Amino acid sequence: MTPPFTLYTVGSRWSPNAFKAGLIFAELQAAYPKNPDIDYLARIVDLRQSSQEQKKEWYLKINPNGRIPTLVHHRPDGTDFTVTETAAIILYLAQQFDKEHKLSFPRGSDEENQALQMMFFAHGDISPIQGEAMHFVAEPEPPALTPRWVDETKRTYGVLNTRLEGRDYLVGPGKGMYSVADINVFPYVRLYDQAGIESLAEYPNLKRWLDNVSARPAVQVAAASPSAAQRGLGNV
Repeated sequence: MTPPFTLYTVGSRWSPNAFKAGLIFAELQAAYPKNPDIDYLARIVDLRQSSQEQKKEWYLKINPNGRIPTLVHHRPDGTDFTVTETAAIILYLAQQFDKEHKLSFPRGSDEENQALQMMFFAHGDISPIQGEAMHFVAEPEPPALTPRWVDETKRTYGVLNTRLEGRDYLVGPGKGMYSVADINVFPYVRLYDQAGIESLAEYPNLKRWLDNVSARPAVQVAAASPSAAQRGLGNV
């Protein structure tokens, strides 16, 4: 039986966005193990310079922005619904399947708004800034730009560290609840060393949070491969 979703993605180990898409599936499968509709087929998109499948006509028809990941929901009525942008993918899947709010918050609640704030912060600040830091750490030309982006990445980590003071997770009452906000932020922080940050010692709250989230079984599933959460289905 064909899974209800096709996820156009890449290997999740080094791509925060690909990792997030795989992680939300893995977490939903863990939270709702009896729901067979939380399933997907991973279609690996070759981003190598020699191929650049993401710029091919067939892919641009699915996602005109030519980026990964892209989610296609094959609905029971025979129609397809396409979701681009990773945060939108996370929220779409949570709205479809997290009816008991194990990973998200009730619509219109303060917690939902706070989760959106953290997700927008990740996409508006952490992602572009850390992306530049990772680029210039890997290819430090011109060298003067590398410290700038590393320092800016550290600034965003400081914001997260402050948010996690006295908390286990980014959003939720009390010490918080593991949620879509953590799923959206974690894949960036796990690559801190590639952004020129040698240690998280000056961000103890963030380090504690990173260790706790890293230990989650669903995170291990998502880290293994983009298709690891498919319940045995092979890639195409």
